[in-house]
Amino acid sequence: MSSLFLFLTVVQAIVAAALVGVVLMQRSEGGGLGIGGGGTPGGALGARGAADFLTRATKWLAVAFVGLSIALAAVAVDASGPGAIDSTIDRNVPAADPLGSATGTAGGSVTDPAASTDAPAQDDPLAAE
Repeated sequence: MSSLFLFLTVVQAIVAAALVGVVLMQRSEGGGLGIGGGGTPGGALGARGAADFLTRATKWLAVAFVGLSIALAAVAVDASGPGAIDSTIDRNVPAADPLGSATGTAGGSVTDPAASTDAPAQDDPLAAE
């Protein structure tokens, strides 16, 4: 699944770059970036034919982009799968002292967790069994 996800991601990036390029080449209200007004008005290579081609290309690239996005989401869900939630809390680990030990040294002292005297209460529902 990883190679399929990588392949679809590369194709998605190429389609996105092409979509940005096609949108930037289109003629807007104030003019366009690359399409000039030369040639016959109704010809295939004129401004009207180029505008029709760019409009169609934008439509199909947008459809491909959305389709690839849905496919990538489906592959990502299948690859990750349902995860198990661990709701246990280990009550036997002593809390860190952020202010240091009683001697005033920064960082505190390192203690052995097994030698801790903090035993979980008998009525604690979250205590490790």
